[in-house]
Amino acid sequence: MTPHQCLAPYDWASILGLLRAEFAYMDGLIDPPSSLHRLTAEGIADHARKAEVWAIGTPPVACIFLTPRADALYIGKLTVAASHRRQGLATQLMALAADRARALGLAALELETRVELADNHATYLAMGFTETARTAHPGFDRPTSVTYRKRLAPLP
Repeated sequence: MTPHQCLAPYDWASILGLLRAEFAYMDGLIDPPSSLHRLTAEGIADHARKAEVWAIGTPPVACIFLTPRADALYIGKLTVAASHRRQGLATQLMALAADRARALGLAALELETRVELADNHATYLAMGFTETARTAHPGFDRPTSVTYRKRLAPLP
């Protein structure tokens, strides 16, 4: 399966369902609660209009949100359905993100994950990301998020 960019019209509710199912384990684990609770199908469609949403499968079994920033391509909402893990789908989506960053003239990928999600930290470090910051959500006096960055080698 190869990633495809989600463009209108698209079944945005299916991506929302995938995200809700795969992020549900975070409920009660992370504080503050995930912004996913405020995400709607229309919000995903809006993101696709302003930036990029990519998915694998119909219905989707993996997805990634990409947002260009000044000096990096920001990765958000990366997920793979539990039934499709260990098949290289996250690796495919990360390779796609690197390709998109280069196409946009950006030399790095950046993402954030919650402090409590140690498995995510290990995964991103194994993918070549390095920790660059720890930040706190509004109202918190302790770090709640970890920022990771990966510099991209230019294409030959």
